[in-house]
Amino acid sequence: MRALTVEGWQYLVLSIMAIVVLAGAVTTAVLLARTDSVSNQLTSNVGPARVAAYQLQAALRDQETAVRGYVISSDPQFLAPFDNGRQTESRASADLRQFEQKRPDLLADLDEIEQAAGSWRDNYAEPVIAAVQPGMRNAISPALTEIGKSEFDRLRALFDQQNTHLAEARSDGIAELASISAWRNGVLIAMLAAFLVTMVVLGVVLRRALVRPLGRLAEACRRVAGGNFGETIVPQGPRDIRLIAIDVDNMRQRIVDELEASRAATEALDEQADELRRSNAELEQFAYVASHDLQEPLRKVASFCQLLEKRYGDKLDERGTEYIGFAVDGAKRMQVLINDLLTFSRVGRLNATETSVDLDTVIDSALANVAAAIEETGAVIERPVAGLPTIMGDPTLLTMLWQNLIGNAVKFRQEGVAPRVVIECGSGEPGQWLFSVSDNGIGIAAEFSEKVFVIFQRLHGRDAYTGTGIGLALCKKIVEHHGGTIWIDNDYTDGTRFLFTLPTAHAETADTDTAAPLMEGSSS
Repeated sequence: MRALTVEGWQYLVLSIMAIVVLAGAVTTAVLLARTDSVSNQLTSNVGPARVAAYQLQAALRDQETAVRGYVISSDPQFLAPFDNGRQTESRASADLRQFEQKRPDLLADLDEIEQAAGSWRDNYAEPVIAAVQPGMRNAISPALTEIGKSEFDRLRALFDQQNTHLAEARSDGIAELASISAWRNGVLIAMLAAFLVTMVVLGVVLRRALVRPLGRLAEACRRVAGGNFGETIVPQGPRDIRLIAIDVDNMRQRIVDELEASRAATEALDEQADELRRSNAELEQFAYVASHDLQEPLRKVASFCQLLEKRYGDKLDERGTEYIGFAVDGAKRMQVLINDLLTFSRVGRLNATETSVDLDTVIDSALANVAAAIEETGAVIERPVAGLPTIMGDPTLLTMLWQNLIGNAVKFRQEGVAPRVVIECGSGEPGQWLFSVSDNGIGIAAEFSEKVFVIFQRLHGRDAYTGTGIGLALCKKIVEHHGGTIWIDNDYTDGTRFLFTLPTAHAETADTDTAAPLMEGSSS
């Protein structure tokens, strides 16, 4: 025993521990396998078999009720439940055979029920149905009625027998699970006790040979971590500890070298930051030029073209007037494109604010901005009864988001149909609100669900719908600026449904976990 080294003691203790673990693992694996088998039998076979049995029994009762109703009323529509019951019976019977394929005793109950059901139909249901003349008062012979009653009473007895056997199968499975759980708990307790003993032995053996040398090494490491990178770590203790000390000292030296390299990298990063600031300044200058200098020539082009039309309109033919109209329209559309592009570039970059925003107030502002289009088309806007939440964000950008979504829903309407826009809100991922804006308009094909969010992408000609094709791209940028995502629900077929998420306000984060999936809508 004295000849054992630290490594030898480790091997001895770990070997004993491995034997204990292996024995416990094998036993536990066997018990868990049996537990899974019984549990799967209960959840995947017995439980569904009981449901299928209830469906089968209900289908047969529906058939019996349908036959009685048909006899009384002579109305063929009472036979619809009979036919539906036959179909349900067939499906339930097939399901039962699938679930009970490993239980011959339960399959025997099913066979008896199927035979009795077939006998009832052959001896009573089908003869009665054939004997009834629709639209006339019919009388069924007492003998046939007695046959039907006795046959179905036998079916009810078989129902009770089947339910009893299924309940017994469930009870047996639960009892077996309880027994296996008791054995498993005993094995786990034994393994825990063995672990405790081996851990104590291992701790006593390793303390003298490992803990103390490691403590000295840790003190040296703490001094290095405190900033004394020049201190050399001296190897002490057993060979393994000495090798660790050498590796730690090599790591200390590597850290010193990396610090020197990081200083050079920091200087390069500062230069890149200065370059980025210069680039941002140039972008600001470009925005100024786009908003002022580039628009002035466009205004002059439009003005002078209009002057030409006014002064020389009587001297121009129809095509000349049309050409001037094209020039004016092109200049105006270029102005709109420049303004839209400038708005798109400024989202989240200039004058960005973050404050507590009441989304109901934001939607009120958005609806006021598109009030003329809503009144002209007779659009109906439905909002959540409980109101919309309050989030952190930029009220101006959020107003633009709702204004674009509602405005698009009103614009892209079906001919002759009043637009109906439904706004809903519910909980999404943790810390996120999920919003939806649904309409009854012309819809968007699934293959274009990504294209519509690309700037200047249009699905219709300008002669059909006005606009520059930047609205949805602006919506996407606003939502992503606030930390959310936006997409089109391709499963919605009654028009278009936009879904997007926005982070909750910090005070409301806990509430979103229990929020309803989507709130109910009310007319506004």
